Amino acid sequence: MKRVGLLSDTHGHVDPRWPEVFGGVDEIWHAGDIGSEEVVKALETIAPLRAVHGNIDGVRIRARFPAEMRFRCEEVEVWIIHIGGYPGRYAPEVRQRIRRAPPRLFIAGHSHILKVMYDRKLDLLHINPGAAGFTGIHTRRTVVRFVIEGKEIRDLEVVELGPRNR
Repeated sequence: MKRVGLLSDTHGHVDPRWPEVFGGVDEIWHAGDIGSEEVVKALETIAPLRAVHGNIDGVRIRARFPAEMRFRCEEVEVWIIHIGGYPGRYAPEVRQRIRRAPPRLFIAGHSHILKVMYDRKLDLLHINPGAAGFTGIHTRRTVVRFVIEGKEIRDLEVVELGPRNR
């Protein structure tokens, strides 16, 4: 069993609630637009971090984190990419690859819009955790927690960190 904390689009913001919200997770996954090394350091003090860089990330973040990653967690194949779209509207650079080899769990950020959707055609779960930072169009800052046990993705929770406007 793996307990996962998921966030995206922090844009350099370190939230003081992260230790509480992600306390007890086995890993934290960041779906891009990290924004600063301070974010990385803060998250790594809580749990091991898997991350991809996003379109706003600078050279140092890009050197450390790939543009996308595919891996297995328990018995679930996971694909994390910053700009990936969502079921019915996958990004052009993802569309053919996801149809050819769909993962069980597809995670993307970028839109700042919280979405959890099941793609019936590809038999996959899509999660966009919304945005955890203050920059962007979103109105609420959100992160997601869930459990992967064997082939099962369960106990998904959305945690609101507060309004985008300070």
